[in-house]
Amino acid sequence: MRTNTVVFWVLFVFFGVVSTGYAIWGIIDTGYIEWAGTVALALCAVLGAFIAFYLGRVHRAQGGELPEDRRDANIDDGDPELGHFSPWSWWPVTLAGSLALVFLGIAVGFWISFIGIALVAVSIVGWTFEYYRGNFAR
Repeated sequence: MRTNTVVFWVLFVFFGVVSTGYAIWGIIDTGYIEWAGTVALALCAVLGAFIAFYLGRVHRAQGGELPEDRRDANIDDGDPELGHFSPWSWWPVTLAGSLALVFLGIAVGFWISFIGIALVAVSIVGWTFEYYRGNFAR
C-alpha cells in the first residue's frame, strides 16, 4: 500500500505541473486561459491527492505492511478468501436485464420502469435466496 500511496502522490505532482504548464501555454498562445483543459488537469491532480491521502491514512491505521509491499512475501500471502460465487447462476443476468429495462424506461417511457422495478425485485430476491431451495439448498 505504501507503493500505491507514492504512485498517487507522483500523479498529483505530475498533473499539477501539467495543469500549470497548460495554463501558461494557453496564456502565451492565445492570451487567455483555456479553462476546460486547465480545470480537467487540475481536478486530475486533486483526485490523485485524495486517493494518496486516503491510502496513506489507511496504511497508517493498519499498523503493518501488506504482503504486496514485502520482498520476502509469497503470492499466496496476499490471497484472501473472497467468498463464494456460483458460476452457474442466471440471476446476475436477469438482474442486469431488468436494470436495463429500468434505465430504458427512464429514457423512453416511464411505464417501462415499473415493469423493470418489479423484475429487479424478483431478481434480487432470487439471487439472494438461490441456495435455499432446489438442488443446491443447504
